[in-house]
Amino acid sequence: METLRVLVVDDEPGIRSGIGRILRNYTVGFPFMEEDFDFRILEAETGEKALEIMEREPVDIVLLDNKLPGMDGVEVLEVMKQKKYDTLVMMITSYASLDLAVKATGNGAYNFVPKPFTPQELKTSVENITKHLYLKRMTKKMQDGGREERFQFLSVLSHELKSPINAVEGYLNIMLEKQAGDNIDDYRTMIERSVERLRGMRMLIKDLLDLTRYESGDRPRQIRKVDLHEMARTSLDTVEPLARQKKVSVHFDAPENLYMEADAGEIEIIFNNLLSNAVKYNKDGGEVFFTLKEENDRIRIVVEDTGIGMKKEDTEKLFHEFVRIRNGKTRHISGSGLGLSITKKFVELYNGEITVESEPDKGSTFTVWLKKFRR
Repeated sequence: METLRVLVVDDEPGIRSGIGRILRNYTVGFPFMEEDFDFRILEAETGEKALEIMEREPVDIVLLDNKLPGMDGVEVLEVMKQKKYDTLVMMITSYASLDLAVKATGNGAYNFVPKPFTPQELKTSVENITKHLYLKRMTKKMQDGGREERFQFLSVLSHELKSPINAVEGYLNIMLEKQAGDNIDDYRTMIERSVERLRGMRMLIKDLLDLTRYESGDRPRQIRKVDLHEMARTSLDTVEPLARQKKVSVHFDAPENLYMEADAGEIEIIFNNLLSNAVKYNKDGGEVFFTLKEENDRIRIVVEDTGIGMKKEDTEKLFHEFVRIRNGKTRHISGSGLGLSITKKFVELYNGEITVESEPDKGSTFTVWLKKFRR
């Protein structure tokens, strides 16, 4: 879960503490995100103190009152605009200063919520500004890339999201008009297909976030001693629902207490991508064999499936970005074409390598070697 820092700037202690109580255990999540946001509350009773805090540490969202002792809210906004903080501002203001709130919005504030507000009104406003902040930062990272990268991003995103959105919308209209009957069971197939489409969209966004994390380097690597056996179990739990749906049996073989120095998030991405592909591209009633083994100064990871497999010429381009093997058997399987390229990038951070052996209609075997990290 990602934590957003929210700075509440108000000279009324009751307002500051009230907002803190409302947001302390509140989380915001969206269907296209793997993890929810929660909030850490910072407080300032004056505009000057608020600017000191923002100079000292990054702040994601500012809830800013207009009427403050010393600098007023609009003046704080002007300074923030000059310093180009990566922050969104929402004004919290009384009805009497509504005109000032509108003026503040024109000077950089994202939105405003009038006092007095209910807890639900505040939560709704925070949810909206959180979504806007997320999309704003994603857009900036895309703009910072090269022209070709942006074109690829937009092409894949538009293609991969347009079809499922159209399908879900069509199913919902059929259900809304009760075209298939009045019983919920009459729409079970449509509901299942809609859920599958939404799952595919969520996976696409997850892959894009994994790629962004690698390319941007914004998040420092957190190298520590991790238990690979325990992490593998977590990844197995993640793919279990899809495996049950396809009646795929997953067999796991690894010694307990298998440790290495690594970034847990990177290892999780490697495990999740390999296992999800092994299940997704398997046959109904198929099998997956997942093994971990320590050999000298390296860890060997093998994920073998009994799925649809692929031709040798397809395996040679499998690890390139935005590449999907398209044929009659994969036509109805959702994917971004990013998962394996992302996996390869993280494998290489450990001076490792990833290989694949595959045969059509017999399955695929992915083997990963990770060199134990030395700090």
